[in-house]
Amino acid sequence: MIVFVSGGARSGKSEAAEQLALSAAGTDSCYYLATANVYDDEMAERVARHQQARNAQGQSVNWITIEAPLAIDQALAGVPDGSAVLLDCLTLWASQVLYASSLSAEEGLELLQRAVQSAKARHIQLVIVSNDINESLPPSDNETWRYLTFLQRAHRWVAAEADSVLEVVAGCAIEWKNDGKLL
Repeated sequence: MIVFVSGGARSGKSEAAEQLALSAAGTDSCYYLATANVYDDEMAERVARHQQARNAQGQSVNWITIEAPLAIDQALAGVPDGSAVLLDCLTLWASQVLYASSLSAEEGLELLQRAVQSAKARHIQLVIVSNDINESLPPSDNETWRYLTFLQRAHRWVAAEADSVLEVVAGCAIEWKNDGKLL
């Protein structure tokens, strides 16, 4: 089962995705596939805040963090078949593809496709989080357009492949697609 969760910044999408992943994990471990590169104090604080929130949930589920800013396909290869995995987030991963690697946009999309297809084949319950950054004024520079174009291509592909697509607005999840039972 693949679930795509998007929403604006600070919309509550990560919390909604965590609950979906926990529900899929049951009493087993839940894998947190982190795509962030911690490059400054603000990012370190955000990561710590997310980790504290996950640990404070009082669940009997053990969160296992795998840091994979780019190689999400390789990270998923190390997860047991049938596991629950939360990939947070596609937005940061897209920036790694375009700005911190030698991959082209096409190669980045192929990497994403391999990861999702592998998860499907191995019955991994994969919840993918991403920011919807297409709701503001159009960008005025070419580089921002390049990033936005790549991210939106990734979003459209993931949404097409996903069994469920959710948008989180002000902490409320709106289901736009459901091709089966939600996790």
